[in-house]
Parts: sequence; structure tokens; C-alpha cells
Amino acid sequence: MSTSLLVAAIDFGTTFSSWGFSFKHEFDLEPTKVTAKHWAGLQSAVSLKGPTTILIKPDGQTIDSFGFDAETKYAELADEQQHKEWYFFKTFKMQLFGKIGLQRDFTIEDATGKSLQAKNVFSLSIRYLKDDLLDMVKRQVLDEYLTESDIHWVLTVPAIWNDAAKQFMREAAEEAGIKKEHLMIALEPEAASLYCRLLPTARNQDSLVKLQPGSKYLILDAGGGTVDITVHEITQHHDLKEIYKANGGDWGGTNVDQAFEEFLSEITGTGVMDSFKEKIIEEYLDLMRGFEVKKREIRADKQMVMKIPVALFDLAEELTGKRVSNTLSNSRYQGKVQLTGDKLKLHPDVLAEFFKHSLQNITDHLETLFEKPEVEDCEALLMVGGYSESHVLQHSIKNKFPTKKIVVPADAGLAVLKGAVIFGHNPTLIAQRVCKYTYGNQVAHEYSQSCSHKPSRKLYENGICHCNDIFYAHVRAGDVIKLGSEQDEQTFCPIYPLQTSIWFDLYCTEKRYPELVTDPGCVKLGSVTIPMSDTTGGCTRMVGVSFLFDGTEIEVKARDVTKGTERKVTVTFMG
Repeated sequence: MSTSLLVAAIDFGTTFSSWGFSFKHEFDLEPTKVTAKHWAGLQSAVSLKGPTTILIKPDGQTIDSFGFDAETKYAELADEQQHKEWYFFKTFKMQLFGKIGLQRDFTIEDATGKSLQAKNVFSLSIRYLKDDLLDMVKRQVLDEYLTESDIHWVLTVPAIWNDAAKQFMREAAEEAGIKKEHLMIALEPEAASLYCRLLPTARNQDSLVKLQPGSKYLILDAGGGTVDITVHEITQHHDLKEIYKANGGDWGGTNVDQAFEEFLSEITGTGVMDSFKEKIIEEYLDLMRGFEVKKREIRADKQMVMKIPVALFDLAEELTGKRVSNTLSNSRYQGKVQLTGDKLKLHPDVLAEFFKHSLQNITDHLETLFEKPEVEDCEALLMVGGYSESHVLQHSIKNKFPTKKIVVPADAGLAVLKGAVIFGHNPTLIAQRVCKYTYGNQVAHEYSQSCSHKPSRKLYENGICHCNDIFYAHVRAGDVIKLGSEQDEQTFCPIYPLQTSIWFDLYCTEKRYPELVTDPGCVKLGSVTIPMSDTTGGCTRMVGVSFLFDGTEIEVKARDVTKGTERKVTVTFMG
């Protein structure tokens, strides 16, 4: 249990972000009570989140605004043709998805193609959210009663992210002014699961509270960018254990947005939407804000009326010489899309196309999961995340899996944020996790006739034949890792008498039993450096190394065998 007076969480999403906090005495009385930011803007009626958009001044180092304010200010600059020197970033979190070999200095492009270091963009965004939260806290507590060391911070990341992306977010948060020792990384579906598990039945008829020890349920965290899936079982102690490795893909709500934009491009003509986004930014932002609201309201059996800026239709006629109404009457949308003034009436078949790619991937993936022995007897499917508020997504999953109890909390979009606060107060509520990868390092051993390795792996050193590039596994994909557990210790000695550190590379693969670090699918993930500044004893010095995989991040414990001292060592996942 955390002893901090305050736990503060930042839910940094692909499309929407927010912050929340609770004091220790509040958590003790009512764990699900979390103070969250109220955002001013069009989406405030939909969820308590603001868009993950940031406007950075022309110097590339100073934030001007974030969220709705950033969108509004950028639109004003564009209207006056003063925006091209400013940096405007939107949905940039997806740049980290699936990125292997992440470099600290990698860059991302803004709305007009200008580049900035990604670390700077993420750090400025986190700093804004951090400072905004602290402003709210200071209104409730005098400064002398709450110091920096009294606050424990939690930052959310998708469970399907790799270790380099997690480390990138941690370092960005540290650059934003959050000290390493006061920061914890929470996995988004885990956080949502904790919150919904504790929701009182009175507040949510579909609560998970009634599930008994031994019950299993699947958490579907559908956000803007990714769909994150975890499977939990309730233990006899009423905490949670993961029983199948985290999985998912990039099938979130932005897929629907992209399909809607592609539809508009089709009916307005080649290049019109690109020109619209460039020349009439304010109207474009209003259009997509409006669609975000409509996206949650769309139903599988009803038409939708969508207001479209007249400026888009005028631009289409100017660039193509054709009226959109005429284009529609001679297209595949004839009879299914009607244009009256500035309103489009869309038939359910057309709306279904916007969701098709996303829904197909999600339901196919779930169907495969429910065939797994560990998952097939799940009693419930918990839907959280902003995209889970979509009636179309809910309808599709209920139809596909009629025997499963589908749970959609009233505040699905805030489940991750509130759960992250709960996790910060008590991270031991997650009793075990399942390892996604096999992790290990490269070793060599003396060759014998029983070796099955290829001749190309043989290496002669001091007249002795060794087998090289052997994958030494510390933990295997699918292994159950319990809270507080550590792997078997491996002992290393320096090669040179005056050597002041030992280092080795860390590899990972989805294979459970890899043979070589050069096998297909095996990647170099990072490196570990263990300081040995005291050279007394030369090459006889020994250090015991053990890996800890029980948390949300990999840790390494180094033990000086001679002195009996221990220290934590950071794994470097980025270049």
C-alpha cells in the first residue's frame, strides 16, 4: 500500500487525455472516489477528457496550449495565416506503437510536416497535465501541508506496448518534472479492471462485484488508437491475477475517423479534403469534433444526420467543377446518402462501412482468444475506454458473443484514469501477470558431441571450442510471474582485472523455447550495465544478477557476492 498523501494519475491517450487524483484518506473511505478534470469544450458533454493536442511556440521548446485550447488557438492562427511557424501535434501517441529499436532522439512531424524531437513533445504534454493537476490540488490544500515527496504519480500506457515505449514515457515524465522514485507506470486495461472490480452495484447494474473467487473475465480497453486486451481471474483474496498475456492491436476509434474522412474524400473529389484541412482548419476541426460526438451516438439500425461545413462543399465545387449533390446521385451512395443544405443523411449501411475494419479485427481477435483453454470459460467481457462508449461496437460484440455477460460501466471512458489512481494507492491488487515474451541474453558454452547447434556457431577461444550466440532465457513467454518474485540468479565475473563494469544485451522473442539470439523473430531489446568500480580482487570478483518481471516494467537486481550488497540496475531499452 502506498503511504503517500496523494496519488495523482495522468491518462495520456491517443485521442483524449486527462488527469485524476485522490488523497489517501479518501481512498481508505471510498476507493473509487477520484477527482478528475472537467474540460471545457465540445466533448465535455461526452466525457471528462480533452483532446491530446498540443500547440508549441515557434521556438520548438515552449508550450502555448493543450487540448481544446490548442485546437482553438491553432485555428485562429491559421485563419490569419500565421500558423506555419508554430508546431501543432494531434494523436501523436500512436508513433510509439510497435516501435522496436526506439531512439531517444527520434522525431515526429506536426500538422504541417515540421519535425520536433518526440521526447520534447511528449514531455511538454505531460508537464501541462501535471501542472494543471497541481493547480487544482493547491486549491484544496495549502502548500505547507503537501510537499513534492507527498505525491505519488502514475502514468498510464497500453499493456501491449513494448518495454522501450514504456521507458520512453517514463523518461518523458521525468523530463516533465516528475522524479523517478515518485513515478509508477500503470497498464491501461489493468487499471480499468481494478476500478470496475470495485464499483458498487448500486452505481452500476453491470458491476463485476458479484463475481466470485475463481471467476474469469476479459477486459477490452478500446481507446482511440489501440485496443488493449487482458484476462483476469479473481483470487481467493479478492485481488486479481492475469491468466493470459496482454494482447490487442491498432484497431481503435481513429480507424472509424479515418474511414469517415475517406468517405468525405470520395464524395468531394480528389485532393479536396487535403486542401480543406490545410486552408480551412477551424472548420475541419469543428467537423471532426462533431463526428466524435456522433460516433458514440451512431446505432446499427438507424440513419444518422451529420452537419457538414458549407465551406467544404464550396471548396469541392471550386476545385473539381462539380456539385457534391450531383456526385452523390451518380455514385455507389445513390439512395443511401442524401444532401440537404449543409446536412448529410447517412443510411445505416454507409455508417457500417466506417466501423467495418475496426469491428472485424476486434471480433475476429476475440473469437480466437475465446478458443484458448485459459480464456474459453470467461464469464464476462468488460468494455472500457472511450471507443467502448460506441453503441455500434457494443452491439457488434453482444451479437458476436451472446453467451458472455457484457459489462459496460457508465463512465467507460474514465475507467482507466480512475483505476490508475487506485493502482497507485495499492499496486498489490494485481497479484500476478503472464509474461508476453521470452527474455534472455547471449551466452556461449563449451562444445560437446551432444551439442545440436550448427557448425557456424562454433567459436575457438584459447584452443577450446565454444558454441556461440546461445539464448539464455531468464523467463519464458507464457510464464506466470507472481508479485514479488524474481528469477534465478546468474553469476558474472569480469574478463579483465581492472574492468569497472559488466554489460550484456537483453533479447526477446515470442517463441517459448528459442535456441539462438539470431533466430528469426528474436530481437535485441536493450542492454544492462552493472557497475563494478571497486577493482579489488581483479577477475575473481563476482556479481549475481537476477531479473524481476513482476511489475509493469523490467527491473534488474545486482548483488555483489563478496560484499553482500545489492542494488537495482536500470535496463536501457533505447539508443
